[in-house]
Amino acid sequence: MNAGDYLAIEGPIGVGKTTLARRLAASLGARVLAEAPESNPFLGDFYANPRGYALQTQLFFMLQRARQIDALRQTDLFTGGCVADFMFDKDPLFAGLTLSGAELALYHDLYARLAWQAPVPDCVIYLHAPVSVLIQRVRQRARSAEHGLQADYMADVVAAYARFFRHYKTTRLIRVDAATLDLVAAQADYDALLAAIDSDQGYMDLTG
Repeated sequence: MNAGDYLAIEGPIGVGKTTLARRLAASLGARVLAEAPESNPFLGDFYANPRGYALQTQLFFMLQRARQIDALRQTDLFTGGCVADFMFDKDPLFAGLTLSGAELALYHDLYARLAWQAPVPDCVIYLHAPVSVLIQRVRQRARSAEHGLQADYMADVVAAYARFFRHYKTTRLIRVDAATLDLVAAQADYDALLAAIDSDQGYMDLTG
């Protein structure tokens, strides 16, 4: 990783994005840019009642991204490198899952009017795992906001990410099977990811 590089980690809920972002930032001497979903006051209600709270939840996340982008424009966050546990592109992906009709049209109108100029990562790390594994991890970490998260919604999220990254060519992409590779406890697995980041290949697929 070169000074000033920007890495983004993406994947479904519970796949290990934040844990990996913190470890990579420490290894690479970079800063962490964290998503902070727990600051969304509507998230717990959304998981319990998706139809009733989808619009509020999605608009909060969209405005949160806008504030993060404004902050990035005013700082030198990327001077020493940055590892983010999300991509700015994820908002429309989730909006397409949770909104429809007039609400989805309203979302897209507001999204366009914000005139997004989000930075493009130098490399994206896409973590993926089966729905059963993700649900188990979410239950184990026992966050109160995620108490109502259902397997059906998780399956929709997993499928949406798979479609999004199937033909992703915006920047370098490293796909990581987070069910067969342990990037926390297995040093060899983590070293394999570091080697992939340090390579110059446009696309890599890491699996155990």
